[in-house]
Amino acid sequence: MVKLSRVGKLDGISSWSLEAGTTCPGSYKEDGSVVDACAGCYAKGGFYRFSQAKATRSHNFQDWKRDGWVEDMILLLDNHRYFRWFDSGDIHHRALAAKILAVCKATGWVKHWIPTRSYKISSISNVLTELQSLDNVTVRFSSDSVTGEYEEIHGSTIILGHDTDDPGLTVCQSHLFRNRCNGCRKCWDSKIKVIAYPAHGRSMIKLINEKVV
Repeated sequence: MVKLSRVGKLDGISSWSLEAGTTCPGSYKEDGSVVDACAGCYAKGGFYRFSQAKATRSHNFQDWKRDGWVEDMILLLDNHRYFRWFDSGDIHHRALAAKILAVCKATGWVKHWIPTRSYKISSISNVLTELQSLDNVTVRFSSDSVTGEYEEIHGSTIILGHDTDDPGLTVCQSHLFRNRCNGCRKCWDSKIKVIAYPAHGRSMIKLINEKVV
């Protein structure tokens, strides 16, 4: 059985998620250390520590492997118009990427948003390229920076504060609406190249302050 999460910040839009860290191959450097953006990961604290949240993500880690998963996802998305993949976790296996591709191809009425660092994984990156070619899918390659740095391939980065002088960045405005999207769907809009997410959570803000001192 497919288990979705409803994300309060996203106005209740649903997501399919996995446990952060163990399913995030792109979050590690070659030396095995964690990249800056993942060192203060929001999905390792707060609500994500609750037993129900952990149980859902643990279930999904096994459930996607079964034969009927793609068909069940397609049926479940019948009444959805926007969908986010991975409010925690990431695409950790090429077979999972291929199944997500199949779901997205079959649900043209849904706008899919896929944030990921798995573009670094060669066995997965070609599937992500095919996902990017779909009109109903926006794949955002996440920058590892916590100080607003990004490259041409990236679709998102993290900044300290709520403003930036960089004209190439579109800053998330959820802080103006009690940390909710309030109808904004820019993350799903492929015409918007790079979204800047203001850092939140004590661990992330502490990490950034240590870097900019």
